[in-house]
Amino acid sequence: MRILLIVFILLGGLSVMSGALGAHALKKMLSETSLESYKTAVLYQFLHVLAGLAVYAVPGMSAGQKKTVMLVFLTGILFFSGSIYLMSLLNVPSKYVWFITPLGGILFMTGWFVWAYFMLKIK
Repeated sequence: MRILLIVFILLGGLSVMSGALGAHALKKMLSETSLESYKTAVLYQFLHVLAGLAVYAVPGMSAGQKKTVMLVFLTGILFFSGSIYLMSLLNVPSKYVWFITPLGGILFMTGWFVWAYFMLKIK
């Protein structure tokens, strides 16, 4: 669980770094559309890092429940934000990763719903 927490903390720092990169260096390198996609990836990464940290801090949830939700969020970050980073930064054609981005979004939604389910089980 400690390693997962450290991963989320590091992803938070990378979110800030990625946001700064997008706000400064990438403005001149990416098209407006690619830059907007990149910003969306950074935003969703950061929001789900914060959500993962919040899950970790919830009293009453078991370590296993916390780990489950955090892993779903982490996988969502990798799929959703990661695929957008590939498309915007490395010009990977969307035809190669088109199915990964929405799968990441589904994982984000799943994480929220599983979290709510676990919260309902707390007495």
